[in-house]
Amino acid sequence: MFDPNSSPRPRLKTFASPKTTLETVPLVAATIPIHDQVSKRAHELYESRGCEHGKDQQDWLVAEREILNKRR
Repeated sequence: MFDPNSSPRPRLKTFASPKTTLETVPLVAATIPIHDQVSKRAHELYESRGCEHGKDQQDWLVAEREILNKRR
């Protein structure tokens, strides 16, 4: 039978976490899928026009162009 008082408990190994630098922290925009970014921006364009229907493709293409240009 195991007697917990008979020997010291084994220590868990701990490892130092890597230092966080600008190189290790990705930009927030880079971590959000491009589809989600374009969708959000297209919706903003739609709302800025007063929620006028019928220009969804135009809004999508403008939003996509804006997002892709920001990534360059």
